[in-house]
Amino acid sequence: MPPIVGRLKRRAEFRRVAREGKKLAMQGLVLQAAPMAADARLEPACDARLGLTVTRRIGGAVVRNRARRRLRAAAAEIFPSCARAGYDYVLIARRTTPTRPYRELVGDVKRALARLHRRRRPRPDA
Repeated sequence: MPPIVGRLKRRAEFRRVAREGKKLAMQGLVLQAAPMAADARLEPACDARLGLTVTRRIGGAVVRNRARRRLRAAAAEIFPSCARAGYDYVLIARRTTPTRPYRELVGDVKRALARLHRRRRPRPDA
């Protein structure tokens, strides 16, 4: 069963993900991920949570809203199958987000999730 994706709403939640989590930059976005806080796991409504950040650096209100809609649509397409339960995610728009072809943006989200959750092999002792 795919995870139910909720929303990050409070600034403290966004800051915790930035402080404690992993970060991966792609051409169209930056993905941050951190294990959910213990108090958030008690909420039965969602398995994973997502927050979006689109700053004024991206452009005016119209451009920021377009970037936000595109990130939300890409996440809605990818997260049910690729997001890991028990994690908080933050998608941060970059300047290329509003103009990047949608399929490439979806690919960025998918690759970023796969790379963040990739299991690393232990280094052989030399």
